[in-house]
This record gives sequence, structure tokens and C-alpha cells, in this order.
Amino acid sequence: MSFPRLLRSLQENGILLLSDKALPSVVGIVAGPRVKGSWWGHEKGHEIFRELGKLESNPDALTTRLVSGKVTYLHRRLWPDFISIANAREGWQIRGLPSGARRLLAEVDGKGQVRMDTYPGKSEDAREIERRLLVYTEDIHTDKGFHTKLLSAWSRCPKVRDLRLPPKNPGAGRRALENLVDSLNERYDANGKLPWRQQ
Repeated sequence: MSFPRLLRSLQENGILLLSDKALPSVVGIVAGPRVKGSWWGHEKGHEIFRELGKLESNPDALTTRLVSGKVTYLHRRLWPDFISIANAREGWQIRGLPSGARRLLAEVDGKGQVRMDTYPGKSEDAREIERRLLVYTEDIHTDKGFHTKLLSAWSRCPKVRDLRLPPKNPGAGRRALENLVDSLNERYDANGKLPWRQQ
């Protein structure tokens, strides 16, 4: 019965983290605020996993690593702000990007998608460009039964590729998300950070 509460929190707050000690999170809503260590080992770990699957397939929730580098579910109303930032290729996204991450980003730009199990680069490169919001990532199962990451250009993200999102200035998008996260930090006595404020 947790899923309606998750959707309500996402709708009301605009964002929902997978796990966080203070900000609204899936783990906190399903298992309570005092989960220590990994949620996988928690008695409600299976329920958390089920609810995450529902949330990730919900048409109103976009998965990214927006807040403090953590898995963040973003409500549909914020997608224009977010996509304007993700596609901007601003200095904070590109400056100081390691050479391996630059090569991987060029590969994603050229092909539209890269599966990490077929790419000779390092997983740290994928994490770096994901942290800077330069790509959309999803975990997939290979034919051999392994997990790997699929990195895609945002234009190939299944939830946003066919939408006609209104054009938005990235500066306005940043301000909107800054105001939202600042408000949530104050309300929940939290310290959520946005990636462009960490540069």
C-alpha cells in the first residue's frame, strides 16, 4: 500500500529520492526514517524493490541523479526545467571532465546510446557523465543474464523523446530547481545539493 504515498510525495514535492536521511525518499516512506545501512538487507527490502519498479515505470517519474548525486525521481512538471539544464552543455558539465569521460560522452553523442558491457572504458567515466546530467542511464539485463548500464542521449530517453517540451532557458531551469531544493532543504532540515552548485 506504499505506492499511492510515493506518488503523492512525488506530486507534492516535485522530487523523491531513492534513499536519504532527511529528504523525502522511497526507503523512508516504505520502511520508515530510521533505516541504517543498505536498504537491501532491511526486512522491507523486497517491498522497496517492488515499489521502485512501479515508480520507475510510472509515466510521471523521470529517474536521474539530480540531488546530491543520488537516484532522484523527478515529477513530470519539472521535466522542461531539467531537460533544459541537462542539454545545455554548460561549463559545470564539461569543465574538468576526465579524458575517458570525454571519449565516452563523444561515443554517446555519436551513436545515441552505449552499453557499458560493450564499451572498453571504465565505469567511473559513466558515473562522471551521469553525475553531470550529460546522459540518461538505465540498468538493463543482458542476454547472458548480467546487469549493465545503458547510457543514452536525453533525446533517446523513452519518457521524454516523444514529448513536445516547451523550450526553456537553462538559467531559468536552474533557478526553478534551486528554489525547489532550497525550499525542501529548509522544510526537512536537509542538505540536498544540485550538481552545478558543487563545482
